[in-house]
Amino acid sequence: MTEMVYGSMPVRVTEPVLPRWWRTIDKWSLTAVLILFGIGILLGLAASVPLASRNGLDPFHYVQRQAFFGGLAIVTMLGVSMLPPEMVRRIGILGFVLSLIALMFLPLLGTDFGKGAVRWYSLGFASFQPSEFLKPGFIIVTAWLMAASQDINGPPGKVISLGLAVLVVFFLAIQPDFGQSMLVIFGWCVVYFIAGASMTVITAILGAIGAVGFVLYGTSEHLARRIDGYLSAEVDPRSQLGYATNAIQEGGFLGVGVGEGQVKWTLPDAHTDFIIAVAAEEYGLILVLCILALYGCVVVRSMFRLMKERDPFVRLAGAGLACIFGVQAMINMGVAVRLLPAKGMTLPFVSYGGSSVIAAGLTVGMLLALTRSRPQGRMEDILFRRGGR
Repeated sequence: MTEMVYGSMPVRVTEPVLPRWWRTIDKWSLTAVLILFGIGILLGLAASVPLASRNGLDPFHYVQRQAFFGGLAIVTMLGVSMLPPEMVRRIGILGFVLSLIALMFLPLLGTDFGKGAVRWYSLGFASFQPSEFLKPGFIIVTAWLMAASQDINGPPGKVISLGLAVLVVFFLAIQPDFGQSMLVIFGWCVVYFIAGASMTVITAILGAIGAVGFVLYGTSEHLARRIDGYLSAEVDPRSQLGYATNAIQEGGFLGVGVGEGQVKWTLPDAHTDFIIAVAAEEYGLILVLCILALYGCVVVRSMFRLMKERDPFVRLAGAGLACIFGVQAMINMGVAVRLLPAKGMTLPFVSYGGSSVIAAGLTVGMLLALTRSRPQGRMEDILFRRGGR
């Protein structure tokens, strides 16, 4: 009777958050990341014990810390992956602003931990590296600006984002951290290329990078030393690259056996920058190829899912995040096999580190959120909505 008088009220049936998340998430990429984290713990059991022994700590001190920070990273990744693109954009913009402020104050308040580059804040119980959190935030801001520039009467997003890229690279070069600088430039170029690149601008940027690199080579002893070491025909067997190269050669196809590797006792950064050398020595080429396949799975599957996406921001941000995630892994492994100059860059989810693994969790969490399956709507509806603004 009530319905006859007042009419019926349609009932919205909403799917619970967790079932909807599980139905729409890229399960292959999620599984690949979890396996990478498991491999990182496995390698940490071997690589971090010598470091703990040298520092007079419990043998599994660094493994326990890696598991703790890795657990935080996984929780962060899963939590962020449940967010809609609008929330991802807000978190990315806020994270970029806070990280940029922290980066600006590094020369005054930061520390180098005896490594010659002021990249960290010492918190006593841990350290914080702003550049690790800056990268995903920068990609989100760049994608937001470039997507907005495609609207009628939109802002000059490409010019503004290029200015932000120059500002970020400037503060990174002060540390100095040329590896992260190149990763930021690469991320901007990826987003710019997908948004509709001008070959004139790309040529000018590449020329500017070459000119700046030439000047820095003549003025920065830090950069010149690494470039000279990379170009040298001979590798010092007592250097980190020498130890890593020998370990990879000793590992062969099947490795020397679990716990039998020696490089972890000689390499000071065996648990971080050169963790792939430990994997190659003890488990051989098989594990290295598995690691490569897992990173490739995340990047390639993300790109294929983004090809179906019609939201410009989601498409640009997702592609940028996937590329910097994959390229960081490529740079780390390329340095270990001497295909690239030494960069001081960790292997995401595998290397030891608090800031790096949590930032990797944030990056992949944003990527999983943006690549979730969602209704796209008809293309003519999207074009009509834009034209009506």
